[in-house]
Amino acid sequence: RKKKAAALLAMGAVSALVLAGCAAETETDTGTDTGSDNGSSDSAPASEFAALDLSGIDIAVGSKQFPEQLILGEMLVASFEEAGANVENKVNLGGTAVSREALLAGDIDIQPDYNGTGWATHLGQDEPALGDPDELTEKVAALDLEENDIVWVGRSPFNNTYAFTSSPELTEENGGAFTLESMMQYVQDNPDAVVCMESEYPDRADGLVLLEEYSGQTIPQDQRRILDFGIIYTETAANNCDFGEVYTTDGRISALGLTLVEDPGVHYLYNISGSMVGETYRQAPDVFDEIINSMLEPLTNERMGSLEARVSVDGEEASTVARDYLRTEGLIE
Repeated sequence: RKKKAAALLAMGAVSALVLAGCAAETETDTGTDTGSDNGSSDSAPASEFAALDLSGIDIAVGSKQFPEQLILGEMLVASFEEAGANVENKVNLGGTAVSREALLAGDIDIQPDYNGTGWATHLGQDEPALGDPDELTEKVAALDLEENDIVWVGRSPFNNTYAFTSSPELTEENGGAFTLESMMQYVQDNPDAVVCMESEYPDRADGLVLLEEYSGQTIPQDQRRILDFGIIYTETAANNCDFGEVYTTDGRISALGLTLVEDPGVHYLYNISGSMVGETYRQAPDVFDEIINSMLEPLTNERMGSLEARVSVDGEEASTVARDYLRTEGLIE
């Protein structure tokens, strides 16, 4: 009996040890599984902008109607969506006056806009724009904030200023590039010379008036031809315009073999920023700063020109080009 009792006690002790071991193993496994789940939930976001938080913020994005603006507008749309904002796409509103009025009226919350345009057109400053892009942007930002509660965020490296190109035949006859001064003299000496411009340029404070003041000469009305902006490039390349007004970052300049007229600094600077309603900006200023600065920093004249060429020359959709760029930079998934 004593031996049997001892055996039973021994078996009970072993069973208790086994059960305790199982319980300990279960606790250990549970702890390991929980830790694994936490590691999974804390994994890095798929993109830089996915790590930012604009959830619950409504934002309408607008832009002007030419290729560079369409691309930049679509970049803003995709970037804000990636950060979780409720985005209304109003890209491609129209000309400068239309998009600016939409911003001031609160119909849109942000548009890409240029420091030179802000200085001369929106804010009506009579003195020439400054030659330093940072200083010009800072002055525009301070004045627009004070007068209109519009915040200017970031600044692009690229400067998409006004310029002229000469037609291939005329460039060859001239032996190479014109200067703005020699261009204006050619127009005076040749009454049949045609200068093609889009509708805004002759009326803007940062447009034709600067060229005429610099050269001391005017372009007669019968030598002006007003065209839709995109047509100017093809008409100049076809030698139907002797000179055509263009933007310096436009990819069609190189694609069509056009030659820029040399500008000694007559036209203002046109670096891009996000021009934004103050009330919207103040909902998440750090996030908006991060997104817009990160989006703009890689955009040199060459980079912006290559993106634009995909739209204006190759016929791709601006939204496709914008998202490709953002993915390449790791900003969206």
